[in-house]
Amino acid sequence: MNGLRVIPTWRHGRERLYVCLTDGRNIAWYDREAARINLVAEDRREDVLEVLGPFVTGPVTVGPPPVPTPAELARLALHPDDDLAPNRPGEALLVDLDRDPGPAHRLRTDPRRRSLAAEQTVGEALDRLDGAGWHTLHSLPLPGGDRLHHLAIGPAGLFAVHTLYARRHRVRIADPVVGLGRREPEPLLRRIRGDADRASHALTAEVRPVLALVGPTDVAFTGPPRQVRVLTDTDLPDLVRLGGVLKPADVEALHAMARDRRTWSEA
Repeated sequence: MNGLRVIPTWRHGRERLYVCLTDGRNIAWYDREAARINLVAEDRREDVLEVLGPFVTGPVTVGPPPVPTPAELARLALHPDDDLAPNRPGEALLVDLDRDPGPAHRLRTDPRRRSLAAEQTVGEALDRLDGAGWHTLHSLPLPGGDRLHHLAIGPAGLFAVHTLYARRHRVRIADPVVGLGRREPEPLLRRIRGDADRASHALTAEVRPVLALVGPTDVAFTGPPRQVRVLTDTDLPDLVRLGGVLKPADVEALHAMARDRRTWSEA
């Protein structure tokens, strides 16, 4: 035996198999999607290939890790407390519910839990776009206690996605108001446009607003909404079909900028 261990990881929709020494140090990793084995310790090449043999599928390139891009260098320099990429969908709601779960018994479901379910549904749908060259960040804090539910960054551009729990409800949209079932309509589209404008200011790039409806029975419009794209949670994969606007390097650079908490301090 050569004393090496293979440890699988899954991050941002991509699988990597790390080859580690007994003290935990990484000496190589296998990126299955890129079909590449990156060697940190060239003198252990044969040992690395031997231990990865059962996991490798098809032909692979073997060599030193690629030179990091400026976006990757910025990510590596980012303090963990300022890195927003690990945020889960609905992160702010999860923290709030953990601090204050509310009464153990209540007649109606806590509205925070409905909102959380909506953000998790939409977040999971957006995270599945990673393999198509997209990155999604969740629960981005804005000054004043506001936040972006999701920010999707991909070849088609940047999208500030606001979620709305609408399960088993009819949605009526007459810009700027959105009516949900029998509830009093609210000027939600105005807020969504404002959040996208704040994101555009922070990132110095155009961010387009999206309203994502989770589980509506019907959506009725009184005229087309201005600027805001309205989708259901099942329609979100349609974003990848929009025309290309950003190059891969631009996507990576904007993602590196957006994941930095300090970017949003003056949004």
